[in-house]
Amino acid sequence: MGKSASKQFAEEVLRSHNDYRKQHQVPAMKLSSKLSSEAKQYAESLASTRILKHSEKSSRGACGENLAWASYDQPGKEVADRWYSEIKNYNFNSPGFSSGTGHFTAMVWKSSRKLGVGKATASDGSTFVVARYTPAGNIVNQGQFEENVLPPRK
Repeated sequence: MGKSASKQFAEEVLRSHNDYRKQHQVPAMKLSSKLSSEAKQYAESLASTRILKHSEKSSRGACGENLAWASYDQPGKEVADRWYSEIKNYNFNSPGFSSGTGHFTAMVWKSSRKLGVGKATASDGSTFVVARYTPAGNIVNQGQFEENVLPPRK
């Protein structure tokens, strides 16, 4: 994937994130070249092992992270739409973290300001996508979900 294709993909993912964030009345994120470079490196390491697992960096809370895998070359909007579709499982009346809504809540987390996006293709043609967020979202401390995951405006 050429540099322009990679940048174009990242901008498509960013645009989708910001379209969704707007529905939740939270500020738009900006693309970070540092986070994108780290996300791309991590996507390449996932593609080389063909195992989808979160990074040490995200496990330590240094950044938020969404991952996606598909057996084909995934368009950026499709990846973001798939993550966002978890909103159907999120209960705004009982906010908090659940494994079935973590991609969605990371996307619309109000205090996250920067996004990094990387994509890599494995030897079998499948693709791995990594999105990194700072400051990290999905913080389980009291009141964090209420403050950062706002319902969409009808």
